[in-house]
Amino acid sequence: MNRLRNLTLSLLAQAFFVAAAFAQTHGTAAEAKALAEKAIAEIKAVGPEKAFEEFSAKDGKWQDRDLYVFANGYDGTTLAHGANKALVGKNLLDMKDANGKQFLKEMTDLAKAKGSGWVDYLWTSPQTKKTEPKSTYVLSIPGFSGFVGVGVYK
Repeated sequence: MNRLRNLTLSLLAQAFFVAAAFAQTHGTAAEAKALAEKAIAEIKAVGPEKAFEEFSAKDGKWQDRDLYVFANGYDGTTLAHGANKALVGKNLLDMKDANGKQFLKEMTDLAKAKGSGWVDYLWTSPQTKKTEPKSTYVLSIPGFSGFVGVGVYK
């Protein structure tokens, strides 16, 4: 019986350490939403052009573990991207994920219609370089034809 108890305690301890390691490398939904709201505040403070440059810079201010800010115009053009600056200036509205979902179109439609919300899709993690399930919080930019987004890998 002691052996079973020790095994159970050992497995629980391992599960705790795996969960703690995951939490250290992955942002939470609450943190993603807070970073998107912080990005809107920055846009209001310094203007869209300067803020978009900041979001795409690799200085760490707008990246936290696997969280990063991106911004898109409602026309589909990527205006800022904290994980892949090469996407800036590209129109990705019709891009599909590995399951064929037009996730940027869904994000655009959601931001235009409701102002904010979550969209689920598949995307390549900048940490693992693998396609993983992701959920992104999008938030419409007041007085601007576009939105910011910050996602969490699941």
